[in-house]
Amino acid sequence: MIELKNDELLIQFPDVHEDAVCRVDFQRTLRIPDDNRDYPLPPGLGRFSVEHVEDHSSRLPAAWVERGGVLLPMYQAEALWINFSSGSSSRRSISYPFAVKIAAGKINAVTGDEWANGLAKDPQDYLVVPDQPWLDGFCVQKGLIRQFVAMPMGAGYTAEEQISGFAAHGGIQIIVYPMKRDRYEKLVNRTTPLFDPDICYSLADPCESVSMGLAPGGLMRQEIYEDKYGYDAWDTSRSSRCFIHILNSAQWEIVTGKSVPRKPPSAADYTKAALPWFEYYDEKLCPLSGAKSLAGLDSIGAKSVKLSEKPLSENAPIPEQKVIQINSPSHQIKEGNW
Repeated sequence: MIELKNDELLIQFPDVHEDAVCRVDFQRTLRIPDDNRDYPLPPGLGRFSVEHVEDHSSRLPAAWVERGGVLLPMYQAEALWINFSSGSSSRRSISYPFAVKIAAGKINAVTGDEWANGLAKDPQDYLVVPDQPWLDGFCVQKGLIRQFVAMPMGAGYTAEEQISGFAAHGGIQIIVYPMKRDRYEKLVNRTTPLFDPDICYSLADPCESVSMGLAPGGLMRQEIYEDKYGYDAWDTSRSSRCFIHILNSAQWEIVTGKSVPRKPPSAADYTKAALPWFEYYDEKLCPLSGAKSLAGLDSIGAKSVKLSEKPLSENAPIPEQKVIQINSPSHQIKEGNW
């Protein structure tokens, strides 16, 4: 079962376990420079607004209505990252694990393969939540991703067009599989309880050309972790999936009648204000190597050169300042020296 609450996808599997609750939201963020230098993690600047497709079906292409899912507004060349969390309704000391596949234009963001339901273990084509707290882009090599950046379909920039050769889907696709109940209970039994404490297209004549997709932007330091539980831990007989359609700012206002937030600050403005960037590290997990097909994609900057088009603005290199290290949480108590 999947619901939309407070601009967050709430994915629940009560028939598997009462704790099997996965949350996904989409964070506005800075677009890092596409200059082939690698940058730390930019901040979240708040959730994107999200709306049900069914609530606006009369103003959407028929194919979008058939796909269902939700609508999300982005400015052209705006970046996002996807935030994951999982809950424990019984106040366990461990959050319920999930296997989550993410695609952009039905191109897997971890392997570069075309979309398929189910999970693959070699190569691993999914993330493990909550070990993977977020995903900022396409996994191009060990420890590096290329940032998710919104671009209009049909111009050749998106990962979908570069790999498949077609501008057919756009948007973001997510499918979630819960851990098997017995495997989760074994994990719980090994722990202790927690204490309580802007290109504008008209939608008047709907067509597929209005789609927005995700293109590979600048390089960012982020590890995509191997599945420490093993492929057999996941209940592949149960899943929940969602198609996230991306509208540009003008389309969003036409379809929903609502305005979008103003554009986020540039990376240079943010850094000039001496605000922090982030590094996330979990020494207990092993990172995946990245996908050759994704590593071979042209970034937006490289593609604009090939197409003899004007490069994106606000793309000058920036100095790194105030990088905050974020380590994975641990419930272990240190005994200390007495």
